[in-house]
Amino acid sequence: MDLLIDMAGVDLRRDGKKILDGVCWRVNRGEQWVVIGANGSGKTTLLQIAAGILFPTAGRVTVLGGRFGATDLFTLRRRIGWVSSALLSRLPPWETAREIVVSGRQASFGLVQAYSARDVELAEKAMARVGLADCAHTPFGKLSQGEQQKTLFARSVVAEPELFILDEVCSGLDLPARESFLKSVEMVVMTGQSGVIMVTHHIEEIPPVMTHALILRSGSVLASGPIRETIVSTTLSEVFGIQVDVESRNGRFWAKTP
Repeated sequence: MDLLIDMAGVDLRRDGKKILDGVCWRVNRGEQWVVIGANGSGKTTLLQIAAGILFPTAGRVTVLGGRFGATDLFTLRRRIGWVSSALLSRLPPWETAREIVVSGRQASFGLVQAYSARDVELAEKAMARVGLADCAHTPFGKLSQGEQQKTLFARSVVAEPELFILDEVCSGLDLPARESFLKSVEMVVMTGQSGVIMVTHHIEEIPPVMTHALILRSGSVLASGPIRETIVSTTLSEVFGIQVDVESRNGRFWAKTP
């Protein structure tokens, strides 16, 4: 299976308003995508469809080989690691970081059943990969926001998904926490075992390992393709409605406005 995501003519309407309009998007295995757009452009909605959380109003969607309407979306969701700050409030603050990570093996928010020594071993490995080894016994509610985001990421890593979807995971993080989290993402990408899709509207949050970009404007695709061809000054100026000058240094993008 070479295609992780295949969307054609995808629309989504909510309360009579069109949120997505004719979106076509293909993600091949081995590609790592960033989705960019202004607030309200449909980024999170699009990725909720890709994660099997929402069903489109119209269009064709196939994710990890499962075509919507002919596949069990609950089973599909277990193959996808969804990481979003919106999930933070659903996790028990009294459980330790390690317990939260272990719950990823159960696809639950908090522990709902006994776990094995193997579960603990995998959780500790996932926490080490994202730099959380020293936080294993700290209650989730006592962690910093950056540590909580890493815990969410480790919770997805331990489930060994085929596809990670990261929804504005740097939102609210200070500079050191952001850079630390992005290093964790890079480490996972470099294993080559899973695809990664990252949603942001700040190009400085894009780690160098990302290969492609999808740019949305008002629910439609404005640009799609290799990242160096899509994240350019003319396109971002059109997306955000102001003059944006894009610079690239050491594999990272930076935006300047006059």
